[in-house]
Amino acid sequence: MRSAYPGPPALGSDRETVVLVLEHWAIDEDEPARVESGTVVEILRSRIASMRLETWLTSSSGRLLAFVTNTERAMVILLEGEGDPGEHAVDPEAVGSSEGFVLSKGQHDAYPDEDTVPLSEAFGLVEHIVGTGSWPANAPRVIDR
Repeated sequence: MRSAYPGPPALGSDRETVVLVLEHWAIDEDEPARVESGTVVEILRSRIASMRLETWLTSSSGRLLAFVTNTERAMVILLEGEGDPGEHAVDPEAVGSSEGFVLSKGQHDAYPDEDTVPLSEAFGLVEHIVGTGSWPANAPRVIDR
């Protein structure tokens, strides 16, 4: 008796593999409504416009995504959970440092520019992580673990 299942596709075949992303994200301090990759940048822009420069997103699997900006550059950090040193986006060719990163508790921080990325790049990173659960393949980052 022959099986109707043709077996796995051969390498290089035209078949696509579909991966379902079951993880979803929500902004910690807001209503626990799901944040979609297509709307997360709009939400971040709105928060920046109201001078809320620090945003933490929590995933359904317990991972944390931090976004802190001075409106020109941003630090983007992905943590596997509470207490994890995580990994953060970097700009290896940047020189100098930037101030004006205001945390939600009122603390004003300055960071080396190599540890932050331009705001538009940060938006893209957050959108990608929220949509796929991982960094873009070409995103420079430092693993702090």
